[in-house]
Amino acid sequence: MRPELWIPGPTQVRDELLGVMAAPMMGHRSAEMRALIHGLDPHLEAVFGVSGPSHRVAVHSCTATGLMEMALRAAGPRVLCLVHGAFSERFATIAEALGKEVERIESPLGASPDLAAARQRLKEHRFDAVTVCLSETSTGVAVSPAEVAAALSERGAASLLVDAVTYLGAAAIDASEHGLDFVFAGTQKALALPPGLGLYAVSEAMLERAAASTERGFFLDLLRITEAHADARPPMTPTISLHRALLRQFEDVAAGAVEAGLTDEAPSALSGLDGWQRRYRRHARMRDLTGAFLAERGLAPLGGGVASPSVTCAALGSLNVTALLGAMGARGFELAPGYGSLRESTIRIGHMGDHSVEGLRRLLVALGDELDLV
Repeated sequence: MRPELWIPGPTQVRDELLGVMAAPMMGHRSAEMRALIHGLDPHLEAVFGVSGPSHRVAVHSCTATGLMEMALRAAGPRVLCLVHGAFSERFATIAEALGKEVERIESPLGASPDLAAARQRLKEHRFDAVTVCLSETSTGVAVSPAEVAAALSERGAASLLVDAVTYLGAAAIDASEHGLDFVFAGTQKALALPPGLGLYAVSEAMLERAAASTERGFFLDLLRITEAHADARPPMTPTISLHRALLRQFEDVAAGAVEAGLTDEAPSALSGLDGWQRRYRRHARMRDLTGAFLAERGLAPLGGGVASPSVTCAALGSLNVTALLGAMGARGFELAPGYGSLRESTIRIGHMGDHSVEGLRRLLVALGDELDLV
């Protein structure tokens, strides 16, 4: 039997969702498929925080990295990238691969993105896009959409491109309120689905600017995919099974059916909260429980940045990461090593998706027992 998956994605998938994915295929040009796609829209608007005419939402049958490239293809040549870990760095790497003129503002691993430096740079030079990561999966450091929006509100015609891969579904985004031009994620993180489907919200302002780009390509053409989604007519065969599972997950979360058995809080504490608010509250609780556990052990999370709602990166010093992960696997819990240069000195815990607070407590007890042995 496989250990419980507590890595920073992919994460555990409910049996009900796997069952939905096993349903017989249907034609992707059928009325049934069109109804499915249209059914996603109110839920996409809720999870991205889209209201009014300022933004549109869509899904595309590609990974979140594909959506990174989609956004950059639709942007002009000058890109300012806030880099504070491996996945915020990926934005810059893709931009360079596309031949963009890239300028990085780098922060140490474990630190928050340097929004003040970015704000100053935007005053000095014209950029076509600014990239930022809300939850840096490699370090477990987060920055709120409100903080990003406030710091980068004066950016001229630069589109604000936002990686919400391990943020969407774990905390509120409110893309319309904060004026985020392109926000994206995949299905395999806090939404607790298999990988392979990308979700995004895009501003009308960015769509207008994208019309001037001659390098949008075909499969990752922001305009083509957004317009096709609005018409519920994908220009290429979509991941039908994942679309079905996403709609089911959205419906269950919105109705509160998923969260009912995942928290340890009394019903009175959740009174008046809708399904998404309850989900965000549980993710915050799991983040806080994990942080408190590490603090008690003298194992502070990496760096001094704000903790991500979905992933914690714990600095282990001289402890043997490989041995610890192996021991945890034997206890029934699969954790992840650090990413890249952090692989030998940190572990990462993905407290996200449909994991329960009680399940996290069991994990932390097991981790504490192993740490007592070293």
